[in-house]
Amino acid sequence: MPRGSGPEPQDLGSAEGARKVDSLEELLAELPEDLRRQAFTHASWVDHRSDSYERLAFLGDVVLSLAVSTHLYPRFERQGAGRLTKVRAQAVSGASCANVARELDVPDSLRAAAPEGTTGRSAEMLVASERVLASICEAIIGAAYLAFGFERTAPAVVESFAEEIEEALEHPVDYKSVLQERLARRAEVVTYLTVAEDGPAHDRSFIAVAEVDGEELGRGEGKTKKGAEQEAALHALDRLDEAAS
Repeated sequence: MPRGSGPEPQDLGSAEGARKVDSLEELLAELPEDLRRQAFTHASWVDHRSDSYERLAFLGDVVLSLAVSTHLYPRFERQGAGRLTKVRAQAVSGASCANVARELDVPDSLRAAAPEGTTGRSAEMLVASERVLASICEAIIGAAYLAFGFERTAPAVVESFAEEIEEALEHPVDYKSVLQERLARRAEVVTYLTVAEDGPAHDRSFIAVAEVDGEELGRGEGKTKKGAEQEAALHALDRLDEAAS
């Protein structure tokens, strides 16, 4: 994949190109105790959900997306928004965040943070949950942003997600297959409809809709019908994830 002349990951967000890039692990170690404690606090352990990692994860999700987008944008000057959106979505997916969480030893930290009286089985169920690990990863990013700002946090995020980004670039996910596999577990089948075409013959644009039993799950746009269907499948997966959370 050819690369543009944009900054390398270590330059992202830095006013000084040669500045050392912190790792997300280093930022985690430097977090103020109150933010660190909240980042590893499950909602079932506190009286108020706002004291759990959920608010930090909400913020971290945005920071993660912006950091990766800022990194990708100058590298691929000839790629359209659809391609960049797919790469970013795969790189910052729940599975990717869970992988990074394991690299940060989140499972052990979560076990250590469990309040007294929490059963071992309960703690292990949380540790085994990809969604929980992904949320804590986002919470750590959100906490780092609050403590250190975007300029220091963004390069650390890109550094920690480097393998996930490269995997997304070299082995892009077929979102239509992923969506169909997920729906098959519910005995449902997705169909795709092209609902609009626009532009001259040499520069067509298509809009496709992913439907299940006549209900729209996702809508996407692309330069080809297949591209629009992939985008629709991606948005459908996002909707399913939101419904499950």
